[in-house]
Amino acid sequence: MTSHFPPPKIVGAPAPLHRHTDRPFRGITMIIASTLFLAASDAMAKYLARSLPAPEVTWIRFLVFVLIMLPIVLAPSAGNPMRSARPLVQVWRGLALLSSSIFFITGLSYLPIAEAAATAFIAPVFVTGLSILFLREKVGMRRWIATTLGLIGVLVVVRPGTSAFHPAAVFPILSALGWAAALVLTRKITGVDRAITTMAFSAVTGFLVISVIVPFYWVTPSWPQILLGVGIGVSSTLGHWIVVLAFRYADASVLAPFSYVQLVWVTLLGFVVFGEVPDVWTFVGAAIIISSGVYTAHRERLRRLRPALPAEPYPSA
Repeated sequence: MTSHFPPPKIVGAPAPLHRHTDRPFRGITMIIASTLFLAASDAMAKYLARSLPAPEVTWIRFLVFVLIMLPIVLAPSAGNPMRSARPLVQVWRGLALLSSSIFFITGLSYLPIAEAAATAFIAPVFVTGLSILFLREKVGMRRWIATTLGLIGVLVVVRPGTSAFHPAAVFPILSALGWAAALVLTRKITGVDRAITTMAFSAVTGFLVISVIVPFYWVTPSWPQILLGVGIGVSSTLGHWIVVLAFRYADASVLAPFSYVQLVWVTLLGFVVFGEVPDVWTFVGAAIIISSGVYTAHRERLRRLRPALPAEPYPSA
């Protein structure tokens, strides 16, 4: 699944995760590496979604996610990862991630991969809006302008009201909304739960819910399809894990622009694997969305540099 926005910093015990070694070049290298894995996951998901229903592809992905997390969760040093101070928030976060995955894979079934990925990168815009509603953050005029530009970029990509518009374009937008909701909910548990708890809840919640849904869409997969599904889960999990590691070496404002390298990879994979050639408006819209996202990350950096209030021991992610 596409990583639409750098993940907020999840605080473990006892030290907050955002205290990192300042090695930006290593962090940038890792972010670029993560985009390769995430782009490969998107390409495999698109290929598999042409023959299997999106809920089934999502189920395979979460099954692999759970299997990867299982030995980590069961390790004696992990304690009890399913013990959360805010379990309801964790569950809602897991549901948001699941919805993001289902919607994105559904969109890939109908749309060119570059168009779907570019549209889904609108997530920072939704993060801004949801942060106002649920975190009571104040947003200045310049961030509102960046948000508006991001929305304009999406409109340029999907072009509603023209012959180029495909109704399935709504799915990457809904995917971005789900991802943004997950990010905002993660902020609400920052400093409350460990990172492994958040990962465990994401895996278990998503897998249990999609396991209830998937029988209604089930198509018996072939062995090549199963192997491809495993590849999706492994690539996606590795990609997101490398992102987490990258944030040990550099700030979000430094790494955010390089996450958009994923659009380069998906465009190349779309051309090589599916013969898809994005039109000029997709590139124009993507450029506007990227500019909006980079500026939003810059404003986040400036906001974090402000002195923290005594009542908030850690800066908001």
